[in-house]
Amino acid sequence: MTETVVTSPNREVRIGFDRPFVIIGERINPTGRKILAEEMARGDYSRVEADAIAQVEAGAHMLDVNAGVPLADEPGMLADIVKLVQSITDVPLSIDSSIVAALEAGLSVYEGKALVNSVTGEEERLESVLPLVKRYGAAVVAISNDETGISENPEVRFAVAKKIVERAADHGIPREDVVVDPLVMPVGAINSAGTQVMRIVRRLREELKVNTTCGASNISFGLPNRNGINSAFLTMAIGAGMTSAITNPLHPEVLQAALGADVMMGHDPACANWLRKYRQAPAGRPERERGNRRRRRA
Repeated sequence: MTETVVTSPNREVRIGFDRPFVIIGERINPTGRKILAEEMARGDYSRVEADAIAQVEAGAHMLDVNAGVPLADEPGMLADIVKLVQSITDVPLSIDSSIVAALEAGLSVYEGKALVNSVTGEEERLESVLPLVKRYGAAVVAISNDETGISENPEVRFAVAKKIVERAADHGIPREDVVVDPLVMPVGAINSAGTQVMRIVRRLREELKVNTTCGASNISFGLPNRNGINSAFLTMAIGAGMTSAITNPLHPEVLQAALGADVMMGHDPACANWLRKYRQAPAGRPERERGNRRRRRA
């Protein structure tokens, strides 16, 4: 069984075929968040702190950290935010940037084994990011596009993923440290976008034997009630074999979809995670008191 292990100083997360689905919180990202971008540009990271804590409390197993503020010192900012988030949470991080210098800055201050987000099939990107991943002993997200762009043909996207996995091996990075993003397209624009992802995920699991992730909210772009679409997509993607996703754990429907799918897939033995999250104590008596009573009777 392929397991991708990422760590912080105090916590280990395993992404795997028979493991509970891993939720990577997406909120620490200024893209499309004007207020957050303005605050980060001023060196005000109070919203970053609040988003980090809220996502972990909601159930995120990891956090994606991005500092892509236009015209800012992204390497310096990303390093600062990585240090800040590690000082207030204990979950592993996905270090997210399209700038190689920023990835290196984040990795240089990171404590543990990070997930690098990301490498594509473009030659320049492969030869700049993969040596960095190897040097820092990280895992990496492999995005299924290359110099030709993002193909609507799932066969082409699978071929790009296979190329990245093979090139990673050439750099001494084992397949368990490559998490493939098959690229989720908006289903409102491409009617077959959902079924394309399911098909690729199955092949990635069965043929390449790699773990998978995605930006889950891309599927619902442009549609109303996006959380309903996102939740349906996640449940079906997990059924097809997807093992993690970058998404928003603050939306209860999305979190319930992931936890419920774990139950259905047998990845939550005795429904322990579901019960821990949703079981309620009898009215008038806190859960802790009920637990103490149960232990006294044992």
